[in-house]
Amino acid sequence: MTKAIVIRSLGGPEVLTLEDVPLAAPGPGEVQMRQAAIGLNFIDVYFRTGLYKTELPFVPGKEGAGTITALGEGVTDFAIGDRVAYASADGAYAVERNVATRHLVKVPEGISLETAAAMMLKGMTAQYLLLQTYQVKPGTVLLFHAAAGGVGLIAGQWAKALGATVIGTAGSQAKIDLALAHGYDHVIDYGKEDFVARVRELTGGAGVDVVYDSVGKDTFPQSLDCLKPRGLFVSFGNSSGPVDAFNLGLLSQKGSLYTTRPTLFAYIPTREALDACANSLFDIVQSNKVRININQTYPLSEAGRAHTDLEARKTSGTTLLIP
Repeated sequence: MTKAIVIRSLGGPEVLTLEDVPLAAPGPGEVQMRQAAIGLNFIDVYFRTGLYKTELPFVPGKEGAGTITALGEGVTDFAIGDRVAYASADGAYAVERNVATRHLVKVPEGISLETAAAMMLKGMTAQYLLLQTYQVKPGTVLLFHAAAGGVGLIAGQWAKALGATVIGTAGSQAKIDLALAHGYDHVIDYGKEDFVARVRELTGGAGVDVVYDSVGKDTFPQSLDCLKPRGLFVSFGNSSGPVDAFNLGLLSQKGSLYTTRPTLFAYIPTREALDACANSLFDIVQSNKVRININQTYPLSEAGRAHTDLEARKTSGTTLLIP
């Protein structure tokens, strides 16, 4: 037996309950691990509320890190005692768990398990956004919504290291100050300012090359008005609600724009792709060009409180659940 957060009905944070659950021996191609830390992400809220579909009951969570305690049949590329992390294995909200090795990467020396748990999903998301969905390079001008969020703080530093001009949005002075300390050249308070007008002012009317948006409903379609002709709108989340259906002709009217709705999981479908994405992240963190800040921690038993604070925008940067 182990302890895990189990969701038996969809709803608010109150549906997150800590229970004793069975823990079988790891199956073929799996390892068993004791978790040191679990990452909290908005995608966990989407599953809890039913915005993203899965079967009930389920253990939420995608991201964690810990130490391998047992090996399943056929596992040869990992060993008992290895420090490992993952970003795409359902069922993270648990003290111990089994994980298929296809989801795991080894954590390099010099990176703590807590740091690994804090950065895998958010950091690999930043990696694919900046280096694969759109190739940020010297001279790129970009807008990143929710600049003080977990992905935003990593992306701001990384984009700056790539030579970009980095514009962000945030919802309070404290979050603006935090983003400015993490690579952003300019941060707009979208609760007080017209971010479209401010972006146009900052870019001399030209607009930005790419907009990265995890906010959704509250920032669309205004984000399209921030783009240069033939610019790219990247919608990778919907913390304020999903973007409503829209006429594709809108992209033509606003300058022959492009749009995409990527997910991390489409960028790491193979062992080679996963390792390349994770190693790129580990390299930038170990170079000290990107700092991973753990700004909040909660006991796993208080996952409901963590969700409440996340949805109320009381958190910034990275949040961990500690088993």
